[in-house]
Amino acid sequence: MGKERLAAFSDGVIAIIITIMVLELKIPHGAGWAALSGMLPNFISYALSFVYLAIYWNNHHHMLQVVERVDGLVLWANSNLLFWLSLIPVTTAWLGENPLAPIPTAVYGIALLMPAIAYVLLERALLRKAQKNSALARALGHGLKEKISPLVYLTAIVCAFFVPWVSIALYVTVAIAWLVPDRRIEKVMPKS
Repeated sequence: MGKERLAAFSDGVIAIIITIMVLELKIPHGAGWAALSGMLPNFISYALSFVYLAIYWNNHHHMLQVVERVDGLVLWANSNLLFWLSLIPVTTAWLGENPLAPIPTAVYGIALLMPAIAYVLLERALLRKAQKNSALARALGHGLKEKISPLVYLTAIVCAFFVPWVSIALYVTVAIAWLVPDRRIEKVMPKS
């Protein structure tokens, strides 16, 4: 089956997730800078989560550019990814309301770890369907960031119980590492 419906559905779900997150940002109570500064932890957690969702959308979009067909396993692997991404608004809001609290910081890390694992599973499902010398197979090869990111998340989750600010720094570090769309895929994308 074609990939168009999978891409459209994924785009819609990610757009809804971002909408839910922004609706969690409450209007400041008051008209001064103090009221606005009280929102800073919520805004920072929102901004970080927005960046993560944008990273997933960008890489998902790039990956689907070199995929020709999908099957049932790919549909389920994609749904698994979207499920884990859909939990990001809840953990974002909880972290924003409880900045640097150990449990919300750790749970936020789990909410970042699970989509990372799900994305790798989606890649594997797509590779199973692809030809050995397909553009996708040539592009994915050995993904160093895909192997290191879950380890960094696990480290950050443990750190959350001892030094929560280190966890946040690690979450930001992984996001920075993934800001540029996957160059491996850009190299094999057809020129238009």
